[in-house]
Amino acid sequence: MCLNFLASMKESKFDVIFPLLHGTNGEDGTVQGFLEVLNLPYVGNGVLASSAGMDKVVMKQLFEIANLPQVAYTYFIRNDWNKKQDALIAEMEQKLTYPMFVKPANLGSSVGVSKADDRAELIKAVEVALKYDRKIVVETGVVAREVELAVLGNDEPETSVPGEIKPKTAFYDYDSKYNDDNTDLLIPAPVEDEVYAQLSDMAKRAFKILDGSGLVRADFFVTKDNEIYINEVNTLPGFTPISMYPILWQNTDLPYADLIEKLISLGMERHAEKQQLQYQ
Repeated sequence: MCLNFLASMKESKFDVIFPLLHGTNGEDGTVQGFLEVLNLPYVGNGVLASSAGMDKVVMKQLFEIANLPQVAYTYFIRNDWNKKQDALIAEMEQKLTYPMFVKPANLGSSVGVSKADDRAELIKAVEVALKYDRKIVVETGVVAREVELAVLGNDEPETSVPGEIKPKTAFYDYDSKYNDDNTDLLIPAPVEDEVYAQLSDMAKRAFKILDGSGLVRADFFVTKDNEIYINEVNTLPGFTPISMYPILWQNTDLPYADLIEKLISLGMERHAEKQQLQYQ
């Protein structure tokens, strides 16, 4: 049955696939690998960029290689937490400062993310995060603005105007993103030209270190002293007409329909490039 399905997919006359699937098995390289096996052109990032962008630990390690500034962080797996919880807590309290943010390494949309202001909350936050992933990231909290840029392109990416997220809650959690009206968006965000230039450069460097293609949304922290830290990239950001990624491009004079056409063109361009490779 599986072989018949694969054969029917390959025989179908698809110009290009736009895999608008988020989260686990959608933007983590799984679907992208399936499309690679079928040798079908598709929009967006490939297997490597998708999987590395989903895993916050791998992503952060790549950012370190690219010399991109980040807030202090540490990580561990469930087995280590079960065996040496006290040692891990001591390490976190030595390397980091409260408040800390505890995150599953491989989920998006702030699922399983908690803020911890003390040791008791830290332990509780880790237990919550472990419900969603075996690998946990813990970061030092920073007082800063949350600024995002949309990146578009293949080998020569471009960036949009900046957008700022102003949550009315303690942080930009799942409910703030999807279920309530507790967030304001400022587009374009009020940043100095020099700050924007740094944000744009960092977004492009993050895109390239992941070997990105098509699109990413790059998220940053900007302090009152204009110190900039990259937070993460999303390799398949929300794509409804009211999502941040298309709105950023709309405010950069690239309407929604034209953005989709551009992404389709980039996907087909990347696929055509791969067809020139030889395999022996």
